[in-house]
Amino acid sequence: MPAGTLYRGREGMWSWVAHRVTGVLIFFFLFVHVLDTALVRVSPDAYDNVVATYKTPIVNVMEYGLVAAILFHALNGLRVVLVDFWSKGPRYQKQMLWTVVGVWVVLMAGAFYPVLQHTLRTLFGS
Repeated sequence: MPAGTLYRGREGMWSWVAHRVTGVLIFFFLFVHVLDTALVRVSPDAYDNVVATYKTPIVNVMEYGLVAAILFHALNGLRVVLVDFWSKGPRYQKQMLWTVVGVWVVLMAGAFYPVLQHTLRTLFGS
């Protein structure tokens, strides 16, 4: 496979950028998660305050963003594996990218209420 085949074209460039950005976002989430979990050993009261912050609508919207990042990163990662290891992968990479985007949109639409129900009920009532 010639160099640059995987990310040829505008769509390929944006999928490359999105894959890196989502990977960095997931890394930072895991970093913060380890720190806040470690806080329970240092100060249980501070830990309780942090966990209370996580129940706010803004953090809940951020959780939806985290779901979006993880889901896109995973689906696009499967596409990258197919492009790398399937002999016809480079030929169908654009179609696979649009399939990834379509599946991602459908799954994110399905995750909207289950993830954001607490915020929606807080803002608009139950």
